[in-house]
Amino acid sequence: MLGREIREVFGESSIGAQMRLVAEEADAAGTLTEMGGAAAFLERFDPVEIEDAAIVLAGSPESYRKMAAEGVSGVIVDLTYAAEDAPGARIRAPLVEEHGDEPDLSGPQVIAHPAAIAIRLLLGRLQRAYPIARSVIHVFAPASERGTPGVEELQQQTVALLSLHQLPKKVFDAQLSFNMLAQLGEEAAHPLLETEERIERHLATLLDQPEAPPMPSLRLVQAPVFHGYSFSLWVEFEESPTAAEVEDALGGESIEVRSESEEPPTNAGVAGQSGISVGVIAPDRNEANAMWIWMVADNLRLAAENAAMVVKEIL
Repeated sequence: MLGREIREVFGESSIGAQMRLVAEEADAAGTLTEMGGAAAFLERFDPVEIEDAAIVLAGSPESYRKMAAEGVSGVIVDLTYAAEDAPGARIRAPLVEEHGDEPDLSGPQVIAHPAAIAIRLLLGRLQRAYPIARSVIHVFAPASERGTPGVEELQQQTVALLSLHQLPKKVFDAQLSFNMLAQLGEEAAHPLLETEERIERHLATLLDQPEAPPMPSLRLVQAPVFHGYSFSLWVEFEESPTAAEVEDALGGESIEVRSESEEPPTNAGVAGQSGISVGVIAPDRNEANAMWIWMVADNLRLAAENAAMVVKEIL
């Protein structure tokens, strides 16, 4: 799923013409796919050719490990977090980074978790207009956080429930269909806490900038949706702005603001959309300086577009 999003984003620019699609597994070489609306084939993994590439994008942990083992000379752009602990690795999100200093490209460029990027974008925009005292965020993860296997398992669970069959639980080790999960089953390959802690780490890195908003408290919940992250934010300001003033402060590049008279944004409706969408901005009835804000973002699109921004820095 992420690979398809990368091909779509890169295919929309001149970068796509310079890209070569390489199969991670040997038996996948020759597979027909598409890039920028044109037919493309997956090429066989050739260590010699990969070694000479200026930039290499890793779309799975296995592909990163394979490229790292070959000692490629080009910059590795990692969308899988496999390089997070590698020497010299940098957590990157050009969409929300300050542009005063040249980025350090000496090590792997790990694209920040899209939830961290979305939160940083919204809180940063608010902070510039109305300084934030503190914030609490509930983050609702889609099945696509686990890639195609997660999406397929949610679909299979839904069909199984409606037909009174046994539920497949290989990915989540719990019933996700028609359900909300505060944690996954014990046999799940990737515990929910692992993702929650990654979002926190990446967000803390993105907030390590002058005049950034304070680190929020956040909780991750697994939602029974196929695609798109959703966020419920409680933000307390040092002052007491109105909902209209908060809307005005958020409006601008990369943030779509839905007013009270418009339909609230949804995770399904934001599919394929850049940036984030916010709405249902309302004051907390019990705290004069606080606001509730609803936010959604296409997690795959955010990751792919920030990877494209990093590639443009290098080229």
